[in-house]
Amino acid sequence: MHHKILVFLFITVFPFSSALADEAVFAGGCFWCMEADFEKLDGVSEVISGFTGGEIKNPTYRGNHEGHYEAVRVIYDPEVVSYQDLLDHYWVNIDPFDDQGQFCDKGHSYLSAIFVANDRQRRLAEASRQKVVEQFPDKKVVTPILEAGTFWPIKGSESHHQDYYKKSPLRYKFYRLTCGRDSRLEDIWGKKN
Repeated sequence: MHHKILVFLFITVFPFSSALADEAVFAGGCFWCMEADFEKLDGVSEVISGFTGGEIKNPTYRGNHEGHYEAVRVIYDPEVVSYQDLLDHYWVNIDPFDDQGQFCDKGHSYLSAIFVANDRQRRLAEASRQKVVEQFPDKKVVTPILEAGTFWPIKGSESHHQDYYKKSPLRYKFYRLTCGRDSRLEDIWGKKN
């Protein structure tokens, strides 16, 4: 009985809730790049590469991921970085006008999208999208706000894709440079990212 009271007190004083960490899901082309872009933010504890948005279960990079987006799940401390901060960072790290993919990567899996888990995220995401629309009145913003579904992390024999920019920094930098990601981002956003 004494142990039950201690456990109850511990859970009451130190609750295990999402207040300690929240999650956000974004698609912005190559998940290697999105992972690297988000992990540099204070308050972000982890960024996981994977797939979402499609119907196929257990999608894989080399296998079938039809209908899915390459995406990242961002785990963050809302006391340090807000969802709004993540949205602001997201926009300046994508090309919101590309309806074919992102940068040198083309095809459905490389399209950009914000995946929202609740009404609050949807409200903030839609407002942030509207700001981009107003900032670029002569261009069509194609990045949608979509309902979050199952997020499938890259795993198993393909787990080398997680933290690729850390594990293979030279290959990653070469890919990012030759893909033209940073030069296109600067063309759109200036030196914001």
